[in-house]
Amino acid sequence: METPCQKIVWDLVPAIRASLAIELVKKGQSQATSAKLLGIAPSAVSQYISGKRGYRIEFQGETKELIEKLAQDLIENKVSDFVVRICEICVSARGIEKKCNSGCGSEEQADNKKVDESESKAERIAADKKESEA
Repeated sequence: METPCQKIVWDLVPAIRASLAIELVKKGQSQATSAKLLGIAPSAVSQYISGKRGYRIEFQGETKELIEKLAQDLIENKVSDFVVRICEICVSARGIEKKCNSGCGSEEQADNKKVDESESKAERIAADKKESEA
């Protein structure tokens, strides 16, 4: 028997990653840049786009809007709470009115987070762009 947590880890989270990768590419990012922004391998982005990887869930409504907004914020380097944002998308997709009780969406954790992974990824991408232009 599959537990709800297994379903989330094996189906929902990969579908969210796939949707984010697809959205980033739709918004003009290369597969390599999308991979860096998401902290995944470029081959994973390629497989998400081709439908070979990531269970295909067609997100609608609020969940789709949250994915689109997160993709845009990643592009604009406006994400300081990537894990919390993924949790919000997961909660929305599951149709839950409250935050999950995993603690990942807690304000305390968001406030205590010292290092912004998305910002450092965006800085690396900007540095890579400058190097390639030089």
